[in-house]
Amino acid sequence: MSSLKGDHALPDGARVEEVLSNHRAGALLLPLGASKRRIDWRYAGAVGGCHLLACLAFSPWFFSWTGLALAWCGIFIFGGLGINLCYHRLLCHRSFQCPLWLEHTLACIAVCCFEDSPARWVATHRLHHHHSDERPDPHSPLVNLFWSYMGWLFIENTDLNRVAAYDRYARDIIRDRFYAGLERTYPLVVVASWLGYFTVGFFVGLALTGTVRDAVQYGASIWLWGAVVRTVLVWHITWCGNSFPHLFGYRNYETRDNSRNNIIVAVITSGEGWHNNHHAEPGSASNSHRWWELDMTYLALKLFVLLGLAWNVQLPTRLADVTVPPL
Repeated sequence: MSSLKGDHALPDGARVEEVLSNHRAGALLLPLGASKRRIDWRYAGAVGGCHLLACLAFSPWFFSWTGLALAWCGIFIFGGLGINLCYHRLLCHRSFQCPLWLEHTLACIAVCCFEDSPARWVATHRLHHHHSDERPDPHSPLVNLFWSYMGWLFIENTDLNRVAAYDRYARDIIRDRFYAGLERTYPLVVVASWLGYFTVGFFVGLALTGTVRDAVQYGASIWLWGAVVRTVLVWHITWCGNSFPHLFGYRNYETRDNSRNNIIVAVITSGEGWHNNHHAEPGSASNSHRWWELDMTYLALKLFVLLGLAWNVQLPTRLADVTVPPL
């Protein structure tokens, strides 16, 4: 374990042993606001329903190479640019600035991932950072791995539903009328995007084949792979980033939590797996602190900078090795 210190340096003395001794699965109780007797059927129904729909991908009738390509490209567009860059690094941590129209556009892309409204996502993530791997943490794997991966979504947690949580952790987001509107209408945005996939696919299929039957099949394949399968894949990628890097990996910095850098998760999540680096400096737009720690989300941000669409990019102030060059 490196002697480099992060923003959340460990306390001295006996407290160090107490903190480290809790860094194992099963060491934490559920958050006080969560109860296994209260199922959140909104999330359970949405997650279960989408997974059932995604199973249609095993039917040859729903397959098309275009749909498959849209699914893989959509992982980075919707997950990488929407969730990683916008929800996480821009809205949660304000690690860079961009035009408001671009911010809102990226937020709409993120909303299409069906991972909740911007305000709730931000409030949950900021609460996670404030109490990382402590009992109030909404999804610490120190409760258990399944809880951190997806179980926390299915249990009602009053700590996340209270107005006080929004006021404390997402006040800057909810004050924006655009985001306040999305708080109520984001499921409609998701439905509209799904209909858009089918409609565009239908008319493209009609132009290519000339028959309504083949156009319906083509539109259905575009919808299933480009929207449903992509949504499920992005969910699992996000859940990997929430869970595994708090249990497995190496540490560049001593932090109060059990955050770790997980190479496999970093590849899957386009850079979010360098989790110990992120928890050491959450305000940095780059999670790469060593030359070989590839952060694809940060590279996308560099492109925005070159195009004049992003500025005031915050970089790590303490690096584990010579790495991220200035923009």
